Amino acid sequence: MKRILTSIILISVLCIGLVGCSKKDNPVPEFQETNLAPLSIEFDNIVGARTFTLNNTGSPYKNAAGEEFTISFLQYFISNIKVETAAGKSYTVNPDSSYFLIKGADKDSRFAKVRVPEGDYAKLTFTLGVDSLRSTMPIDKRTGVLDPAAGADHENGGMYWGWNSGYIFFKYEGNSKVISDDANGDPTGKKQFKYHIGFFGGYSVPTINNIKVITMDLNAAGIAKVRKDRQSNVHLFVDLMKVFNGKTPFSIAAHPNVMFNDFSSTVAGNYVEMFKHDHTEN
Repeated sequence: MKRILTSIILISVLCIGLVGCSKKDNPVPEFQETNLAPLSIEFDNIVGARTFTLNNTGSPYKNAAGEEFTISFLQYFISNIKVETAAGKSYTVNPDSSYFLIKGADKDSRFAKVRVPEGDYAKLTFTLGVDSLRSTMPIDKRTGVLDPAAGADHENGGMYWGWNSGYIFFKYEGNSKVISDDANGDPTGKKQFKYHIGFFGGYSVPTINNIKVITMDLNAAGIAKVRKDRQSNVHLFVDLMKVFNGKTPFSIAAHPNVMFNDFSSTVAGNYVEMFKHDHTEN
């Protein structure tokens, strides 16, 4: 009886192993642009080695300059998602379905959910911002998160400069005691910093271009195996500390408010480095 029981267990383990291998070793589907399946990209905000938390006055963050700060507001646009296989076959998501507003105050918004052909993808590309083509399209082509009317309501987190006819790609606000009253210019006495970064290169007159295209190599931390029977999720960490500690480090005290000046390009150059592929769930 004991021998029979042992045999049953061994057979069960073998069957489970075979099933697992069978699923793992399934051949990659033929790449067909009409054979779409779900894919999500998760933008998981962090601050250095810490969890992203709004208004954490009891435990402020500290940048490379030694400045303590808290974050009160965060929003940014992700757009123009594109995937590519190891063999070099690529697919760009339909632009009408490829604009997302990631909101620090809304955890559900961290997922950009799209549909791409079934396949194994080793590279992911996306834009931080709103491209010049979409920025200059008629209003009826800019709906949902791109609605200029809703975006102009800055009291409720609007991401559009109505007077400037342009989107704010990245809006990052907070407080730090290192900001002087003179630099802040805030009659309430709050030591606020504000980074509202936009500019797509200009329509009729050339301007700064802060549109940033970011490409992630997925090989090291897991390629995306997109299939119709499940949803693959590419999990990215978005390190907001890089805004201060990135390619060109700067202090909050030196640049507490950045919106329309040339320094916006420095901030944009830094936030390119925020993104890191942590893992992929297939």
